[in-house]
Amino acid sequence: RAQGSRIGVGELLDAHRALAAVDCASREDSRLALRTVLCSGRADLPRFDEAFTAVFGDGRAPDAGELDQLGAIERAALPRAGIPGTALPAQQAAQEPRAVPAAWSDVELLREKDFAQYTEAEIALARELIVRLARRGPTRISRRTRPVRRRRGHTLDLRRVVRASLRTGGEPVRRHWRAPSRRPRPVVLVCDVSGSMTPYARVLLQYLHASVAARRRVEAFAFGTRLTRITNELGGRDHDRALERAAAAVADFSGGTRIGAALAELNRVHGRRVGRGAVIVVLSDGWDRGDPEVLDAEMARLRRSAHRLVWLNPLAAHPDFEPLTRGMRAAVPHTDELLAGNSLASLEQLARILEEM
Repeated sequence: RAQGSRIGVGELLDAHRALAAVDCASREDSRLALRTVLCSGRADLPRFDEAFTAVFGDGRAPDAGELDQLGAIERAALPRAGIPGTALPAQQAAQEPRAVPAAWSDVELLREKDFAQYTEAEIALARELIVRLARRGPTRISRRTRPVRRRRGHTLDLRRVVRASLRTGGEPVRRHWRAPSRRPRPVVLVCDVSGSMTPYARVLLQYLHASVAARRRVEAFAFGTRLTRITNELGGRDHDRALERAAAAVADFSGGTRIGAALAELNRVHGRRVGRGAVIVVLSDGWDRGDPEVLDAEMARLRRSAHRLVWLNPLAAHPDFEPLTRGMRAAVPHTDELLAGNSLASLEQLARILEEM
């Protein structure tokens, strides 16, 4: 995938089935089976050969000198606490068994890791957890009601009571109740894709795509020097194609930052689409080249129309962080929550806050 080949979940599952259908002990059979399902064009053949050699080697047996060199390399190893390294003495083994901590998992290690330090493999590994977090969103009480069995705090369903009384000669023997239902609250995600946010923009765009694909009434925008609506580009289940469409639509990717002008366009051009009562999440580090007075005025206007206004700043993860930049000083007074959007743990915190709204 890093070389440009289109490899998704479908191809991954087909690769598992192909390896199960051949002799995995044979290097050549495994190579041909994987190449059959992972290569969709002639251009993918040299890419596959290079990736296969990088992962499984060239097939020749290493000599003794190479093995000695590999053994002399010092590398940090993470201990798996759930797997004891040495056998227990007989006297200790006869004692009552003690609890052993569970072994670490790759996802747990990624929870606190900064997005800027992710490798390509770690980005792909974190995608599943990001999809789960994106399904969690805010709700609100709807004007529509639904039938319920419990009576307390609910209203009488007269239509069902009258309909049920026809079975008992017109006597309303059984009573029925209705209660207000809950529906998803609109969510607006505004992501900064300027140069200072480049290490985080790729993973945060994954979160935008997962939110658009998982829930209704989600609007996604990207901004650098100007605002671009990317909701339609992020639609669909194919993650790679959605990000390609979004990257092609955003002309100012990895450029400058004008947060105030972008929010002004959001308020005036997309005000009807955003509507009132939405939860607005701004993902930016606050480095703004525009006029801070414009940002202050647009943030105040945006706050008046929003149900809640949340700001995710990757720099806020540092324990000594203070909103000292001009952009953050203008934005913080109008925000309800200021979170660090630099890791999976911060996205989990955002998901909890959204569910409580």
